[in-house]
Amino acid sequence: MARLTSWFLCLLLVAMAAGPALAGENNSAAGAGTTAATTAEPASGAALNPMPATGGGNVTALLGVLVMKGVLAPSEAKSIESATPGTEFQALLDALARKGVVSASDLSGPSATPSEPAPSSALSASLASPETQATKPATETKPAAVPTPAVVPAIAPLRVLPVDPPVKDGLKAAFTMGAVKMTPYGFIKATAVRDSSNPNGDDMPFPGLFLSSTSLLNTGPTNNPEFHLKARSSRLGANIEWPDISSKITLTGRIEGDYEGNFSEVDNRDVSSIRSSMFSLRLAWARLDYAASDKTDIYFEGGQDWTLFGSSALPSLLETTALGYWYGDIYERSPQFQFGLVQKLSKWHNLKFAPTFAIMMPSTGQIEKLGSLGLQGQIAQAEREGADSGRPEVEARAVLQWQLDPAKGVAPAQLIWSGFDGRRTSIVTSSNHAVGECTATTTTGCIPVALVNSYVAAYPNGFTTSSTMYGNQLALQLPTRWFTLVASSYFGGDLRFFFGGQVNSFYTDVNGLSNPVQFTSVDGGPLAAAGAPVLATNAAGQVVVAPQRSVRAYGGFINLGLPLSRWFNADPKGHNAGWQLYLHAGKDQVVHSELTNPGASSSANVLSPLPLLMGKLVAATLYYKLNQWCQFGFEQSVYATRLEPGATYTIAGKASNEWQDHRTEFGPIFTF
Repeated sequence: MARLTSWFLCLLLVAMAAGPALAGENNSAAGAGTTAATTAEPASGAALNPMPATGGGNVTALLGVLVMKGVLAPSEAKSIESATPGTEFQALLDALARKGVVSASDLSGPSATPSEPAPSSALSASLASPETQATKPATETKPAAVPTPAVVPAIAPLRVLPVDPPVKDGLKAAFTMGAVKMTPYGFIKATAVRDSSNPNGDDMPFPGLFLSSTSLLNTGPTNNPEFHLKARSSRLGANIEWPDISSKITLTGRIEGDYEGNFSEVDNRDVSSIRSSMFSLRLAWARLDYAASDKTDIYFEGGQDWTLFGSSALPSLLETTALGYWYGDIYERSPQFQFGLVQKLSKWHNLKFAPTFAIMMPSTGQIEKLGSLGLQGQIAQAEREGADSGRPEVEARAVLQWQLDPAKGVAPAQLIWSGFDGRRTSIVTSSNHAVGECTATTTTGCIPVALVNSYVAAYPNGFTTSSTMYGNQLALQLPTRWFTLVASSYFGGDLRFFFGGQVNSFYTDVNGLSNPVQFTSVDGGPLAAAGAPVLATNAAGQVVVAPQRSVRAYGGFINLGLPLSRWFNADPKGHNAGWQLYLHAGKDQVVHSELTNPGASSSANVLSPLPLLMGKLVAATLYYKLNQWCQFGFEQSVYATRLEPGATYTIAGKASNEWQDHRTEFGPIFTF
């Protein structure tokens, strides 16, 4: 687009230099369209003095457009306008040359023609003021022709947070609400799924944690195969752009949701709830970009968006309800305030650097046995303990972007680092001290009343205990005309909210302590739960709060995309232009020392001592794209969860250290 704009300005300057005669012919032919372009005022509000309808007048009209588009500052336009009569045109050329918009070779001769296509009507319309565009009759609006690519595009990584800033007035509105532009988007997706083993009964992959108390770590007499058909991955959203009088400010936003929430629970749907998934919010954010210069963009974003940590590099998989979570892919969407910068470093390979900082809603993973407390459990550890820390979660990301392969239809490459730091806190009030006195039991039997009373006396106002949440991720996205490689690796503690750490969050460490007694925290967790607050006696006989520690984990994935149609030079206009193959491998693993810590009170999934060692995923996904709106996907994958050495599942009546689900999924995706 920058090159197209440059050629347009060159052609416009040549036309101005041709003389008033040609200008008169253009005026008579262009009519109202030309009037709209020449009467536009600078967005900054700095009015330019009118001049006679000569070459100088043409320069003045162009100056107004260039100020409005942010190419020239109002002071520069004033300086050019006040130049000696007859030299305004040369002064304008000099100013544009200094900014790199035009060069001497651009106007070296009348035979020079640009290699890009001629400016479209959409580009011409963008040069008119917003007020002029808004007053045009509806009959002038024509549906845009479907662009036909000159080459089969290479595979672009699944970027949820692109580096490049939005372009002012760049949204092609499907409809408007006053001056606000909106363009809906989304897809309808239906897939059929066959699992070789699915003891938990989900229509999505789930880590090997079988939750039924009657079949814990047991599939029954068979592998427990299942078949599902689902449409709840369908998605709906809208891109939004608001106007602003400044040419340097761009206001954009997005709202998006899908049907991947749980089933409705109401009387008229109890029997049929399985086909009544609830619509749930995915994204809802607004962003303000300020173009500080032609190389620097500063922005602020507020709302719910993808987290900086983990979510900047995602694999391409057909199964999106559980996008490789607990199998090597970490990601989340969370309420946040984000502050960022996009800096163009060099024209060499279009090098850019984008550091970003954000404060997030502090969230930690629910640590109860999944499903045991319903909403109470979700609000408790997942939200309450993060908020009780009294501080936001802090995240940061740095992206280096460059054009690795200059071929047509190839996206830029990215090297990404991201990290986060947070804290969760459990609060025990004085009213929760006497936990059953002699009715509560531990693994050693009844808790003596005298012992509990001595602990209450040591902390008469209650007590708190905390653990840290942290993580670092390094990711790489390398698109080329032959393949696209996306790779991610991470390490951290308490990664459950980001779908890492094998469903573990934190634990209470009583190593070296004696007479531990668990207490109920304000989040409502039951006794004997993983990470329940504990008072104990140290070696000196003092009553102390047992420390809580985050469960550490590491992992990552490699996702390789192969543009088969481009390999075989398929016709970009034909039905064979959209064959793509993806190969994927991922792993998420708990640090082994966490599994063998003798002081761990219990694990976050109430299976002591922390039996889930790792989750592994390998997958192959083939896509056939009928046209730009319809494609079909087929995915064959193997999801596996391995227990710590010595622990076993019972799979079809036989002991096994690893549970596997061989999953086949197929279905169409219609986009709009």
